[in-house]
Amino acid sequence: MVTVEQPHQNGSGANGSTKEEKDESKAVVLASTQTSPLRAPALLTPSSPEILNFPKSLQRKLVTNEDRLADTAKMYRQIIENVGEDPTRQGVLKTPERAAKAMMFFTKGYEDNLSELLNGAVFDEDHDEMVIVKDIEMFSLCEHHLVPFLGKVHIGYLPNKKVLGLSKLARIVEMFSRRLQVQERLTKQIATAMVQAVQPTGVAVVIEASHMCMIMRGVQKINATTTTSCMLGVFRDDPKTREEFLNLIKK
Repeated sequence: MVTVEQPHQNGSGANGSTKEEKDESKAVVLASTQTSPLRAPALLTPSSPEILNFPKSLQRKLVTNEDRLADTAKMYRQIIENVGEDPTRQGVLKTPERAAKAMMFFTKGYEDNLSELLNGAVFDEDHDEMVIVKDIEMFSLCEHHLVPFLGKVHIGYLPNKKVLGLSKLARIVEMFSRRLQVQERLTKQIATAMVQAVQPTGVAVVIEASHMCMIMRGVQKINATTTTSCMLGVFRDDPKTREEFLNLIKK
């Protein structure tokens, strides 16, 4: 679900389905009410071309972080020159290197791997009540304009004999947000990672964010915020469970 909060603006959509699809959907609902664990689809890792999206020629050329840094700094120097600034002026002389290092930090999530990030922090525990970590600060870069969007992430899950170390939820957010992103995909990637990590009976993720591409440029609406959600398993199929989660993250 995606919601953009802005004065006097709203929207809705609907999808049709065949009788066979509805029957299939009923079967999924029945299965989820029996608290069967979720199974994650294959999760893209930082080494996957779909995630990195680097041209092969660039992958061959930039074999070390030093190569990447130097090459990126050259590009930033060209940008400074193209906007009409003197790249040799004292104030911006070292800006290309600083900007390149900053960009490497903003996108360091490409170097992370979920299995290494978890580092064994999955524990057997006979607990099946809701676990929520809310108000996780999030900073990311809009892949369309390379300007920031920032906000809060709320994650809830229903364990199925396994719990995840609490700090790992924040680290999962960090791994996927430190990439070129759109908020909709980021929300789903966090939820899918939670499924892969602990196979819970349900996962819920809500992100509330402000986008600089809407504030600094374009429509320039400084009070607009965007809310996205991804509900899986029991959170999708059971309205009461979903409502409980949504109420708890508002407190």
